[in-house]
Amino acid sequence: MKLLVLGATGPTGRLIVDAALQCGDTVAVLARRPEVLGSLAGLVRVIAGDATSSSDVARAMTGQDAAVSALGRGRSVRARGLFTQAADAVLKAAERTSVSRLVWMSSFGVGDTYAFAHPLQRVMYSTVLRDIYADKKKSEEAIRSSGLAWTLVYPTTLTHGPARGTYRVDDRVKVKLVSRVSRADVAQFMHQAAHRPEWIHRDAVITD
Repeated sequence: MKLLVLGATGPTGRLIVDAALQCGDTVAVLARRPEVLGSLAGLVRVIAGDATSSSDVARAMTGQDAAVSALGRGRSVRARGLFTQAADAVLKAAERTSVSRLVWMSSFGVGDTYAFAHPLQRVMYSTVLRDIYADKKKSEEAIRSSGLAWTLVYPTTLTHGPARGTYRVDDRVKVKLVSRVSRADVAQFMHQAAHRPEWIHRDAVITD
């Protein structure tokens, strides 16, 4: 598969790139700071640009079979419009390039997943994370209403541990207050989901 990865300079995005390369995919990445990719730049096609720019995304998306987004705000709890702007750019670029497959990483507690979160988690989501979760929710509403073959991925608290391959993933998963999942497992799943039609037009809650 020819795969475009957005957010490849982040911890989860980099692991998605690694998974794709290990499986023999041809990988392109869009990055504002290509120099951060280091030696990876020799293994993938690097396009300098911004994921919130529809023209930049279209340049990177041209000729691809699918796009996978692991965009994030790091430790910040302020979205600053990242997710809504990136979703708008991706949808416009997809229309221009006729690329329809999209796997998009969100967070557990966004949208409908809020309803089956632990009560203490809901407090965190509705206070500290309120801004970033609202922006993510709005971006996902745009994706759901598009004509794309989307998959929305909702990991619980992310860790930097190794892939275990024993995670749980489904449209609805009952989670505990301390539920976690490694970025490596999430990356493996997102890469696999891009290849597998059974996850099209589905939410994927993923946890340990």
